[in-house]
Amino acid sequence: MTTNSQHIAQKVRMLRDHGQTKKYFHEMEGYNGRLDSIQAGILRVKLKNLSNRNEARRKHAELYGEVLANIDGVILPKEADYAKHVYHIYAIRVHHRDSLIRALMGNEIQCGIHYPLPIHLQEAYQFLGKGRGSFAVAEKCAEELVSLPMFPELSEERIRHVAEEIRHTMQRIR
Repeated sequence: MTTNSQHIAQKVRMLRDHGQTKKYFHEMEGYNGRLDSIQAGILRVKLKNLSNRNEARRKHAELYGEVLANIDGVILPKEADYAKHVYHIYAIRVHHRDSLIRALMGNEIQCGIHYPLPIHLQEAYQFLGKGRGSFAVAEKCAEELVSLPMFPELSEERIRHVAEEIRHTMQRIR
């Protein structure tokens, strides 16, 4: 698209990026149109290994589940009996999320918060009239979820290290 209007250019950028100017905060409804030709070429090659990469993530999630299972204050993700999760994100729930994130980042363990604001509280969906308290579980999850390192090449050693840091931190902050 070509325009000499800054306003239109900004609006089009927002539309192609889910209606957001800041990650995870949507001002308007939009689309996911951010894939350029170079990314498409790389993904075309990676697509050939998608099943193997997804299986590696599943194995990592299984190990995370084992090593995090008995840590007080940690709620693990659950996979429905009828589904097969690909674990694009491996997110745990904890009550003292910010303290855990600070501790992990301080130990050079990358982690993050995906989807910090539930959809019904996004500016783009205010027209629905669903304010705070309308979806209490989604709101609680948005306050407690922490995304841990998850990618196909992740090593067992690294997963165990992440779990040990979480165990240590959770014992200290309770």
